[in-house]
Amino acid sequence: MSRSKTESGAGDWLPFLATWVRSPVKMGAVAPSSRSYCRMMVRHATTAIDGPILELGPGLGVVTRTLLEQGVAPERITSIEYDQDFARKLQRRFPKVNVINGDGIDLEKTLGPAEDSPKYAAILFAIPIVNMSQAKRQALFTRYFERLLPGGNLTQLSYMVTPPVRPVPGVFSVSSSRRVWTNIPPAKVWIYDQDTAGSGARTA
Repeated sequence: MSRSKTESGAGDWLPFLATWVRSPVKMGAVAPSSRSYCRMMVRHATTAIDGPILELGPGLGVVTRTLLEQGVAPERITSIEYDQDFARKLQRRFPKVNVINGDGIDLEKTLGPAEDSPKYAAILFAIPIVNMSQAKRQALFTRYFERLLPGGNLTQLSYMVTPPVRPVPGVFSVSSSRRVWTNIPPAKVWIYDQDTAGSGARTA
């Protein structure tokens, strides 16, 4: 495989599929997200806020690359990837991005307590959580919101037709992008905004 093909992401499909075959529950997807889907995610993320960006479950970096293409400085990005091989490839591909081989679900273990860690302008989330109960999903996202700057949001890649995580009044509300039909399979970006009104009224 040529260097240019690897850097463009064109050769990522087979290694991604091989990892999915070994661990489908942890991967969640059978192929990397499409470029149009990644652009949709970055468009809805609050990256314009001054501060670091947290990417959870970057895989082989399709969203990371889109962040960079949209003008986000690599030094702003922290990408937490559970798969060791993917994390190594990410670090080689994006040497100025802070790549951490760790657990994006357990940020207390990976980054330390929220009160002792940086506050993020945006969190971009692509970790499968369908095996978790709704209550655990809501508790997880509530903990994520403790790490966001005022006005920051969390965006999630998901194939579900209803919100993967229901709103928590006073913490976050939920809305969605239009469906991206060019992705495999077609999917939406779910957008979780800070709910200052306390109603969770933006549910899609």
